[in-house]
Amino acid sequence: MPPAPPPGSLPSRPEASAELLARVPKLLDAMRSVGSGLELHTTLHRICETAADLAHARYAAIGVVDEDGDGLADFVHHGLDDVTARRIGHRPEDRKSLLGALIRGPEPVRPTDVSEDRRSRGLPEHLPPTRGFLGVPIRVQGEIFGHLYLTDKHAGEPFDDHDLAMVRVLAAEAGIAIGNARLHEAAQQRERWIDGSVAVTTALLAGGDTDDALQIVAEQARRLSGAAAGFVLLPADGGGLEIVAVDAPHPTNALGTVLPPETGIVAELLAGRPAFVDDAATDPRLEAGPARSYGPVMLVPLCRDGKVLGGLALPRSRGDRPFTRTERALGERFASQAALALTMAEAQRDRERLAVYEDRDRIARDLHDLVIQRLFATGMMLESAQRRSAVPEVRDGVGGAVEELDVTIQEIRSAIFALQQPAEAPAGLRTRVLREITMAAAPLGFTPAHRFVGPVDTAVGDLTAKNLIAALRETLSNAFRHAHASRIEVVVDASVTLRDGGPGVRLTVADDGVGIPEGGRRSGLRNLERRAEAVGGTSRLGPGIGADGTGTTVLWEAPY
Repeated sequence: MPPAPPPGSLPSRPEASAELLARVPKLLDAMRSVGSGLELHTTLHRICETAADLAHARYAAIGVVDEDGDGLADFVHHGLDDVTARRIGHRPEDRKSLLGALIRGPEPVRPTDVSEDRRSRGLPEHLPPTRGFLGVPIRVQGEIFGHLYLTDKHAGEPFDDHDLAMVRVLAAEAGIAIGNARLHEAAQQRERWIDGSVAVTTALLAGGDTDDALQIVAEQARRLSGAAAGFVLLPADGGGLEIVAVDAPHPTNALGTVLPPETGIVAELLAGRPAFVDDAATDPRLEAGPARSYGPVMLVPLCRDGKVLGGLALPRSRGDRPFTRTERALGERFASQAALALTMAEAQRDRERLAVYEDRDRIARDLHDLVIQRLFATGMMLESAQRRSAVPEVRDGVGGAVEELDVTIQEIRSAIFALQQPAEAPAGLRTRVLREITMAAAPLGFTPAHRFVGPVDTAVGDLTAKNLIAALRETLSNAFRHAHASRIEVVVDASVTLRDGGPGVRLTVADDGVGIPEGGRRSGLRNLERRAEAVGGTSRLGPGIGADGTGTTVLWEAPY
């Protein structure tokens, strides 16, 4: 009878061959089962279970290295009960531990006794006592995707070369599964970002004002990046960046906040450089502000042809994972595409404004060259008739008609002057409202009636006035496109008392159109509500001014 081999040594060749042959069917069956898996986490768990079975190990685990290689993106284990797993709590990420050696090095780790290895301190604190350890890096084409390790062989023996060979095969299979999953996720992620960029471009070029365009960029960027909020920043008049569009699940007072130019993040964005923050609460480049309540933040500039148009800030909640390299690259590309779309949309609006200005200039010339000249001629004819008339009553009547013609000529000249004024000239709220009404008159075919109440120009702040003008433009546009109204009345009242008792301004736009049909589009109404909420106000609907209350009345109000 031959002597038994010493503990820890390899079995003889016949014994090794028999043991290896006995494991091969299980290994092939495991590879077939693993290859049929579609969900990565389930596939990795199946690999752990198979590895533990083939190597007769009590515990097995797979750690998937994150994209940046700094820690673990996933940690799957087998053999631990739920109580122990909860006690372990965290994913082991110490780079000086046994697991860290697997991340850094390309070779397997197989200490005979874990307790005597100085690297064992990096293992989870509540891991059950174990001696044997076998760890194999998961690599695909030289890139380390993670590690597969087993502990505590059932017989108390160390893991041998046959165990290592089997685990290496399973680690290769795990690498393929992880690689395929990452490629699939990267393809889906890129597809989502491309679809989002297309949606932004389509929405911006479909028309609407600049504020709507910026809001669309904030909404799409937040959705695509999985951020807790989306902020669009534009250069402020006094320097720095102003938050001009916000998309968040909960109301926020961030709109209108100006980040000073001396802030480190602002300087980087204005220089056209992206910035990435792991923790907004502690990063010295951020001062006190809306971002301090978040965790990781991605800030990318909106650049076009070397010019910085603004910036895009995408913060995640505290405790969330930082943005990966892929997400950062996709975010930068999205910002570049959004900047191009904004530039194209602004160019399109410039062309539309130019067409309006040309039409207004034509109208002004016609009024001056035709209407006024004819009125002058009519006035001269009346004056001549007045001088030839011998009846005092006729002379008085003709004189009154001439005076009325003079007043009419002066009013037409004022209208001509207003038509020739550039829209970019600084103006108060009253003038801006009149400008919107005048511009809406051309597509409507008539000029809406208007009335102002209270200190409109002096009491209403810039942010509220800006949103009120946008709300007026949206309402007049809806009246033209959907209401088919023949009469519109606009009232801007800066003397109202809001529901909370504070002073405010109310915009009322009433028409006699067809009203809002059941099941009709509500995007314009949602825009009005969003603008009101952004400045602490409200928006609601009422009956119109047509017969029997037909039509629609929009009441939009906000504090000063």
